[in-house]
Amino acid sequence: MTCRFRPRLIAGAALSVFLVPVAASAANLPPIRTSASNTVAECATPGRLMAFLKERNPKLDPRYDDLGSHYMRHGEALGVRWDYAFFQMILETGHLTYKGDVKADQNNFAGLGATGKGARGERFPDISTGVRAHIEHIVMYSGERVESPVAERTRNIQDWGVLTSWQKGFSRPITYADLAKKWAPGSRRYTRDVQTIATRFFEGPCRQPDPRPDLIAEIRGTGGQADAAKSAPPAAAVSALPSVPADLAAAAPETKAEALAVAKTEPIAPTVQTASMSPSVTLLNPSAAGEPVQAVGASVSVVEDQATVEVAALPGGAAAGAAMAPQKEAPPGAKGSCRVWTASYGGSKAIIIKAVQETTTNYTVLDVNEGAEKREADAYINAYAKGGTSVGEFSSQSQALEKAFELCPEG
Repeated sequence: MTCRFRPRLIAGAALSVFLVPVAASAANLPPIRTSASNTVAECATPGRLMAFLKERNPKLDPRYDDLGSHYMRHGEALGVRWDYAFFQMILETGHLTYKGDVKADQNNFAGLGATGKGARGERFPDISTGVRAHIEHIVMYSGERVESPVAERTRNIQDWGVLTSWQKGFSRPITYADLAKKWAPGSRRYTRDVQTIATRFFEGPCRQPDPRPDLIAEIRGTGGQADAAKSAPPAAAVSALPSVPADLAAAAPETKAEALAVAKTEPIAPTVQTASMSPSVTLLNPSAAGEPVQAVGASVSVVEDQATVEVAALPGGAAAGAAMAPQKEAPPGAKGSCRVWTASYGGSKAIIIKAVQETTTNYTVLDVNEGAEKREADAYINAYAKGGTSVGEFSSQSQALEKAFELCPEG
């Protein structure tokens, strides 16, 4: 649910009108994923959020000074209402006082893996990685698959399908209220506590000047979301997922055992969905160019403007690796092969990118977000398909794939 706005009259030499967001009710917290109708509150800036946090924890360690900026960077890169993720972090950590099982040096801002009875949960190497793990875990709750998640907890819940049946019960976007009920099913206060924190922020620091407006310029002024994606763990090519052993039959409450799931008789179908500016990439016809078979274990690494993609456990048991170096035009008259790839920034529209690498022509069906088609296509070409061009725009991935296989029948 989008924050509504109501005017407030402020006395002064001149009559001024300030628009201040009204927080959503506890029973109707906003959807997890951002959209045109569900944006982060404009007043929710790193400077204001950190001022709010320091009011409640005056002894806050200075090492957290950039915490709000990390939530903004990773939240925008993954398309999440990161303001409410920040509010959840405050609840989970007790304003970063860490009175529970998780300790400050773990950089675990959502208690991932801390299932009670002294279980401390996961440890992350730095604050930024810990924030990324939290945001990715929230993305997973929304129903989107996270490729190569930072947290083992996130990876296991996805691979074992713990949330799959729950997510299928929604015909609308999953909200933070839905997440709260599943995250802490034994608590009647969790949703209300998140909302209380949000309300205090929106009725307090939200109405005050931003004490650190320079942070916004720092995040957005020199690259914004693209910089966040560049520093984030890269997305991986997707693979078919293993079924869960039959002895892990009963799903336990979220707070204790997300890691237990109902046994699956079939592998979970692969998907390629991500809102990150680093798209997930899948080669659909790995044997077409005769690449050597690689060991199972997908990864994407980016070094400057060159990406190496290893595709693992593709349908039919095939696995292959291919280097996607900056593209080179084929010599005149050269006879080569073609390959079809899919990649995604998480949108519903699709563009076919054609790029030539030596004697191989690559056709990538790139899922893009409406309104950002050119920007995302350009970003993909610059990073993965140097010299590439767009050869068609389609309303769905399936339409684009049909055309791609017309252009590359051997795929």
